[in-house]
Amino acid sequence: MSRISLIILDLVIPEMGGKQRLQRLLEINSQVKVLITSGYSLMGSESDAIALGAKASVPKPYDMRQLLLSVREVLDKE
Repeated sequence: MSRISLIILDLVIPEMGGKQRLQRLLEINSQVKVLITSGYSLMGSESDAIALGAKASVPKPYDMRQLLLSVREVLDKE
């Protein structure tokens, strides 16, 4: 059986916005580990998403080192 360990979720996605998608993912599994990202300013959206249950955020364009550090940090959290 395969298991999803981490979801990297862009906040700006068509149809259902990123915050709504995050809420839906958490309804399905309250323990899901979500790292949010966006190419737009994350100021308000980031704090809102973290308050809703995202574990961390990384802005676009990605700094590969920061992305990898954030992924490792989220995966290591209980």
